[in-house]
Amino acid sequence: MAAYGRPTLRDLFDESPTPHIAHPPRSHHRDFYIATDGSFRPHSGGPVNGDRTPTESGGLGVVVETLDGERVLRLSVPDCAPDNNVAEYRALHLGLDVLATRAPEDARVGLLIDHDQLAENVNAEVLATHGSAYDPPHGVQVPRATGLHWRGIQARINGFAEVRAARIESDRNPAHPLANAPDQYDHVNAEPDRCLRPEAARSEERVPPPSRADRGEASD
Repeated sequence: MAAYGRPTLRDLFDESPTPHIAHPPRSHHRDFYIATDGSFRPHSGGPVNGDRTPTESGGLGVVVETLDGERVLRLSVPDCAPDNNVAEYRALHLGLDVLATRAPEDARVGLLIDHDQLAENVNAEVLATHGSAYDPPHGVQVPRATGLHWRGIQARINGFAEVRAARIESDRNPAHPLANAPDQYDHVNAEPDRCLRPEAARSEERVPPPSRADRGEASD
């Protein structure tokens, strides 16, 4: 994205507030950053008994990058959420699901969300479940129509070492156009993976610390 004059997700995350959680520069760097967005557009369907029945259309957008700004993937898929709030939850669930297949469990993840309540709910969940010394500032309230998507988000949040959500403006969210025009951006779904899941080192491979590596086999 930087090649097109847009800031990296890390830059956006660094500049954005993280509801309920302190945001000190020395500690907020993540291994992966995810920007998500969901759209909802009611429109009229075909005539039924002389009338036009309302139907829903929209999309889900996801952008994932590494700490150094390397793009991992982009997704732009159509979706039929009952309203915009639910679309936002579906988009975040999708983004966390796809990252979980590409990132190690000890990854630190930064989320960029342009939905106030969702960003607040994510960070409240983090405070409640990641051993924070502080109680969540409020109870989590999730739209009823979200169904099991919030539970899926909770599971993914708890599956990573650390998660933090930042609140960004919609016009700065790189996932926004992907969510709002999936018919125009569906080609991004075929982009090759640019970051593979790191392989864990084999247990039998032991590397001495630098202070001893250059001393050979000297005995004590």
